[in-house]
Amino acid sequence: MTSEPPQFHARSTVTSRMTTTAQLTGDYTYPNQLPKPPPGPYSMQQEPITSEIRTIIRHQFSDRPDVFVSGEGYLCYDTRIRPGWLVPDLVVAFGVDPEAIFSRNGYVISEVGKPPDFVLEIASESTGVADYTRKRDGYAAYEVLEYWRSDASGGQYHDQPLAGDLLVDGVYRPMPIHHEPDGMIWGHSPVLGLDLHWLDGRLRFYDPQTERYLLSLTESETRATAAVADRDAAETRATAAIAELARLREQMRRLKGEGQAADQLL
Repeated sequence: MTSEPPQFHARSTVTSRMTTTAQLTGDYTYPNQLPKPPPGPYSMQQEPITSEIRTIIRHQFSDRPDVFVSGEGYLCYDTRIRPGWLVPDLVVAFGVDPEAIFSRNGYVISEVGKPPDFVLEIASESTGVADYTRKRDGYAAYEVLEYWRSDASGGQYHDQPLAGDLLVDGVYRPMPIHHEPDGMIWGHSPVLGLDLHWLDGRLRFYDPQTERYLLSLTESETRATAAVADRDAAETRATAAIAELARLREQMRRLKGEGQAADQLL
C-alpha cells in the first residue's frame, strides 16, 4: 500500500466493538455507486467457493436486519482517498444498514460509521502472498476486528492453511489455531460465534452452540429432498399397514362368522 487510511481509536476487545456497533446509523453523504472491482485471473475459480460461503453466513444471520454480509466489492475509508482500497472475499459487519451499503456498491467506512467486524480471504495463486502481507496490514489499518485466511492448497499460496488475527490495541495478534489428529485445522471466531474448520482443502463453519455445521444451499436442498423422501416412504408404509390391518380385521370377522355358523349346526 502506498498510503494508509486514517486510523480509528483502537478498540482491543470484541465486546467493546459489538456493544458500540448497535448505536451506529451511518451518514451516506455520497450516494453514487462505487465502481465494480475488475475480476482477477482466478476469480472464476474462487467465485463458487466465496459465493457459497457468503450464502452460508448470510443465512446464519438472516434474522438480524442490522448485519451486512457481502464480498467482491471495494472496502475503503473514504472514496476521496483512492490508495489502499481493498476487495475482501467476505466482509461481515454488525449494527449497520445493509441496504445503504449495498446501494453504495461498496463499504465506505467513513460513511458507515465503523469498520467491518470480520473479513475473510480465500487464497489464490495470484493473491495469496498479498493476503497475509499487504492486505493484512491494510485491514489492520482499517481496524477490521477479525481477519481470517483460508488456503485450499494447504499453505502453498498463504503462509498456512488457516489463520486468523484479532485486532488488539490497533495491532493484529494471531488467534489460536488447533491441529487435530485427523488433519482438521480449526479456530474460533468470537465475532461470528462460530468455529472455522479446514479439512482436506475445504473450509466449513461449525456452530458450537448447536454442535452442527452450517449447511450450504446444496446440502440444505439435499437434506430437504431426503426428508421429503423419508416422509413419503413413511406415508407409504403407514398406508400399507392400515390396509394390512383392515385385511386382518376382515379375516377375523369372517372366521368369527364361520365359527358361529358351525356352533349353530352342533
